Amino acid sequence: MIQILHNVNIDWIGKRKFFIGISVALMLVGMGTALYRHKFHPNGTEAFNLGVDFKGGTVITVRFKQPPSAEQLRSAIQAAGIPDAVIQPVLDKPGEFLIKVPQSTAETGVEVSRTQIGNALNSFPNAGPEIVGTEAVGEIASKQLKTQAVAVTIAALIGMLIFIAFRFEWTYGAAAVIAVFHTVLVTLGLFSIFQIEINLTVIAALLTLVGFDVNDSIVVFDRIRENRKLYRRLNLYDVSNLSINQTLSRTIITSGLVFLSVVALVLLGGQTLRPFSLCLLMGILFGTYSSIAIGTPIMVWWERKLEAANKLPAASPRESGFQTRSVADANRKGVGKPSRAA
Repeated sequence: MIQILHNVNIDWIGKRKFFIGISVALMLVGMGTALYRHKFHPNGTEAFNLGVDFKGGTVITVRFKQPPSAEQLRSAIQAAGIPDAVIQPVLDKPGEFLIKVPQSTAETGVEVSRTQIGNALNSFPNAGPEIVGTEAVGEIASKQLKTQAVAVTIAALIGMLIFIAFRFEWTYGAAAVIAVFHTVLVTLGLFSIFQIEINLTVIAALLTLVGFDVNDSIVVFDRIRENRKLYRRLNLYDVSNLSINQTLSRTIITSGLVFLSVVALVLLGGQTLRPFSLCLLMGILFGTYSSIAIGTPIMVWWERKLEAANKLPAASPRESGFQTRSVADANRKGVGKPSRAA
């Protein structure tokens, strides 16, 4: 494995209170913003900026002989009095666009929305615009989509918990799932604060983050398991710090490359992909952070509680200056190098 960092000696577990404090503050701000918007805002806005998929509306399919760009079409629709329309090109049918209009923009139903869209399309007379289909997404269907989205996310988390508990220990699995919850809650909190639209692509991004976050945690946990066998004289506190530092280069390289790709999506992906790419951007940042600064400290704390409950002898952790001579020797000699997990 390529090493960009050598002889790293950061006491991650010793700084756990600082890291967890930051996470708790971010989650409280996000949940507080969502609660304020839903319960106490004078205009009674929703906690999240839900898209047509989740709050109902109209989906209009438009075909052009000489299609304009998505941005030109969006500007024309905004000029026609529909500020919240979502423009989505149909990739397998060149010249076609899906125009998603929320219910709140048309007080009298689908016909008014279709008329407004028609007025917007008249600004492209040479493009040969034609409305080829109109579909309404009702309130019942949107509620079912919300329920299914939540159920799929929870099912993914439960599946990850079962896999990690079977592969390692149940405490490892619980810590990894808590770290994933942290990533999802912080990301949703930021979506509420900045009122970024949440649609089905955002749910897909959240499910992607679940797998990415858990993969980071598994790499660290697997190194902890290996090092506990190699350094039997070290307590779990020191072994965890050593393992995080040993896998830090891998974490930075993997997350950094994905981060750069997502930044390109944010800058160049256009308005349609913007919620999806922003969700990935936030999730990668906080997912990498949670794997190191949230999941592992929770696992160490849980293991120590179980040791105390079982009255097993456990060395007292050092809150600062954790590096013992054995850890220093391990770093200097380069033992415990990555195997299959790194």
